[in-house]
Amino acid sequence: MNIAFIGLGNMGAPMAINLVKAGHDVTVFDLVESAIQALEAEGASRAASAEAAASGAEVVVSMLPAGPHVKSLYLGRDGAPGLLDALDDKPLLIDSSTIAPDDARLVGAAATERGFTYLDAPVSGGIGGAKAGTLTFIVGGDQDGYEKGKPLLETMGKNIFHAGEVGAGQVAKICNNMLLGVLMSGTAEALALGVKNGMDPAVLSEIMKQSSGGNWALNVYNPWPGVMEGSAASRDYQGGFLTDLMAKDLGLAWELALGSKATVPMGSQARNLFALHSAQGSGQLDFSSIQNLYREGEEK
Repeated sequence: MNIAFIGLGNMGAPMAINLVKAGHDVTVFDLVESAIQALEAEGASRAASAEAAASGAEVVVSMLPAGPHVKSLYLGRDGAPGLLDALDDKPLLIDSSTIAPDDARLVGAAATERGFTYLDAPVSGGIGGAKAGTLTFIVGGDQDGYEKGKPLLETMGKNIFHAGEVGAGQVAKICNNMLLGVLMSGTAEALALGVKNGMDPAVLSEIMKQSSGGNWALNVYNPWPGVMEGSAASRDYQGGFLTDLMAKDLGLAWELALGSKATVPMGSQARNLFALHSAQGSGQLDFSSIQNLYREGEEK
């Protein structure tokens, strides 16, 4: 298939590479020149703009940082047309960004009005899953659109879920990431408590992994440096899922809770912790660096 991929960040780049490896003709665009060059080296074609990348494509996949970027891409900004008005043909539109459900619904409604099929399809699984092609895609859209997009998503992911209509993918992803933020901050807190009372973090981690405290943050993505080889914590928290992105997602959860009058005390606490961690200069570190909040006064 002819595929346009727009947004080549930590997640988007390996997703696009997997499409190239699967034999698709992939045209890419990003605002960062080095990101485009890296994809060219993998066999993708470059475009000078998002519109140029999408022209003639059968599918457009976008992976962008936040809602304003997605709305700008598809709806336009400052008098410039977005893809919905710029494209004469009608490719399938798949946005894998994590944004507010209302933003997804806004873009989806505009796309439907213009004859496009639009899916909001945020992902879970991190950079490792993006590279390995084992991501989980959480898809919002009608059944026909889901069935149309599923084979392509299976090229980049292992688990593909249909959450419901447009916007449902974002709701499910936000709930998942709120829980992840709670688990990571709680895991970091428990490890710091144990270490301050004489425990070896690796020993304590193994005990909790095999006990009722086991969870994904502890079992797969341990936040204490040196405990888990290959984790972001063991490479100075470089790469991975940034603290700023977790803070953004927890903010989306808070906004969703306000709008629906839901009670999220633990999600709110996690939001405050990650916002504080970001404000202290750790926004561009992996989110597991929340561990450092609990190590004040120690040599880290």
